[in-house]
Amino acid sequence: MKQKRIVEAVPNFSEGRRPDVIQAIVDAYNSVDGARVIDHSSDPDHNRTVVTIVGEPEAVSEALFQGIAKAAELIDMDEQRGEHPRIGATDVVPFVPIKNVTMDEAVQLARDLAKRVSEELGIPVYLYAKAATRPDREVLSKIRKGEYEGLKADLEAGKEERFPDFGPPKLGKAGATVIGARPPLIAYNIYLTTDDVSIAKKIARAVRHSSGGLRYVQAMGLLVEGRAQVSMNLLDYTKTPVFRVTELVRREAARYGVGIKSAELVGLIPQQALIDAAQWYLQLDNLTPEGILENHLE
Repeated sequence: MKQKRIVEAVPNFSEGRRPDVIQAIVDAYNSVDGARVIDHSSDPDHNRTVVTIVGEPEAVSEALFQGIAKAAELIDMDEQRGEHPRIGATDVVPFVPIKNVTMDEAVQLARDLAKRVSEELGIPVYLYAKAATRPDREVLSKIRKGEYEGLKADLEAGKEERFPDFGPPKLGKAGATVIGARPPLIAYNIYLTTDDVSIAKKIARAVRHSSGGLRYVQAMGLLVEGRAQVSMNLLDYTKTPVFRVTELVRREAARYGVGIKSAELVGLIPQQALIDAAQWYLQLDNLTPEGILENHLE
């Protein structure tokens, strides 16, 4: 019996304010048999939508292409503005191997899709994370340095170090797209009990790995809906768990006389990350997936 192969993809596109545009792009992602959109969430302040797709590798790749094409048709990056860093209509597309798919296979999926997007849609594509062909492009923030406007200026100035891996070294209204392969990531935002965004930025600096904080954590401080937010990507929750990140943010916030108002997930979270948090906060050292009722019902 042939084993079922499952890959996840989490495309982020640069629109979070126009419901009709968001739905049209999500519908395009959901238009291919064998691939299914299982979650999508939009943030008007970030002006960004995150979609989670699962299915057979070839079907997911086709669904991604359809969504990228639709986003390129409906989003003009010369007009797009939002709090979240971005360089393209479809800003980033990671493949995540889930079942009977290796990381090497996910990397090949990323590279094949990048080539197709550049050739058929004329969109410049950069490879990142495990699919990167250059060490300086493994980290997404380095590719997005200067955002759409900065990248456009650098390409117009002929800076070869910023040329894409695939496609033309110039940006159209759809901008550029970053495609790669990576392990599961948790997008996790913490809102503070203040509107002082400088505090969120100081906490982000203390938390993120690049400025001396926790390994596998990316973070930045933003003002969202009138409240300071520490916006984070947890790149490997098995090495740096969610509870440890939360407690460091709490301790850093206390230095400035503020606390945690609430937190949110963008997209989905692995069950084990929640079990790890329950083990720590409730001191349930013997908690396992087998100890959860619903797992037996399934």
